[in-house]
Amino acid sequence: MQKADLSSLEEKIGYTFRDKDLLVACLTHSSYAKTHGTQSNERLEFLGDALIGFLVAEELYRGGDDAEGEMTKQRIAIVSKRPLEEAVRAMGIGYVYFSGGQNNLGKKSVSSLFEGIAAGIYLDGGMEAARTFVREKLLPYAGNFDDFKSRLNELFPHAVQYEECSRSGQDHAPCFTVRVTASGESALGSGSSKEQAEQNAAKALLERLGAKRGE
Repeated sequence: MQKADLSSLEEKIGYTFRDKDLLVACLTHSSYAKTHGTQSNERLEFLGDALIGFLVAEELYRGGDDAEGEMTKQRIAIVSKRPLEEAVRAMGIGYVYFSGGQNNLGKKSVSSLFEGIAAGIYLDGGMEAARTFVREKLLPYAGNFDDFKSRLNELFPHAVQYEECSRSGQDHAPCFTVRVTASGESALGSGSSKEQAEQNAAKALLERLGAKRGE
């Protein structure tokens, strides 16, 4: 990757690395590392997972007076694949991932990218830099990840069906549209991933069903 490309990437991340090799390692999938003899981000992901968990727990502790059980639920919800994946895509960096093929990145690989970058920032710039990254790039999405699919499944066990209606956009910025059906009603939802589209469809259907019941 060219120096100009790294600078553009750092601008999206919101942090300038002193060690550019560390930045590249943050972005390198094991499938690429094995074939090119470079360092992958697997060890960084391990460190980043623990680091993000701590920083989110710290924010929850300092930001309110919720009980332990409630804070634990919130931490688990925030430090999970979907919020991390959406944070990566919001930065516009998922498609610059060094991998065996740019189009074969699963949700886990994309969400793990956030963990690797967080760890890299911590190693390169210290705890405060990592804290700022997590606070600015992940926490703004913390309230947007209610599990509407689980709520719908609780209301209609084994009776909820999802159907992908369309996919548009380029490979690095797709848009999915999904239809969900339950209790004889259906609704559409769109998103940058199939999971997000399903969540939005489930939310729309819950709102429709609630309106019919007068809730």
